[in-house]
Amino acid sequence: MRTRKTPRRTLALAAALAALPATVLTAPAQAAAGTPPVDFVELPASPLPPGHATRAITVTYLNSSSADRTVAPQILIESPENGPFLDPASVRLDVLSPDGRWCTVPLASQTGTLYTQLIPAKLVLHGNHTLTEHYRVTVVGSAPLQGTVEPRVALY
Repeated sequence: MRTRKTPRRTLALAAALAALPATVLTAPAQAAAGTPPVDFVELPASPLPPGHATRAITVTYLNSSSADRTVAPQILIESPENGPFLDPASVRLDVLSPDGRWCTVPLASQTGTLYTQLIPAKLVLHGNHTLTEHYRVTVVGSAPLQGTVEPRVALY
């Protein structure tokens, strides 16, 4: 899986997640950083916005267990009608930080799917708490894209 390195943007996402109340989540143990997810919770998909419009996306996950759980929100963007590969430069994805600022989230690409990286978004959600992340997606390329935005939550 190839990814583009954009440390400033990755740090912005990590900082936004880190600023959430400590009673809801905590950073995962470093030893678990390379552990792959054991499952994904798929959330409702929506179409890419037309033209240069922006669409809001909310990712919500309830840890209904009393135990802490490591999770990572992820956004997938697929466009099978637009050739085999999407260019990360044709879509902008932002996440709302706790202080109300929109921070750009870096996108990687594999086999035509754009996605947000899981490791920088990984966190521990305490038992019986809900994680809610607000995103917005904008098609910024010159060619119109047809496709879907598929939010999900990785479970570790």
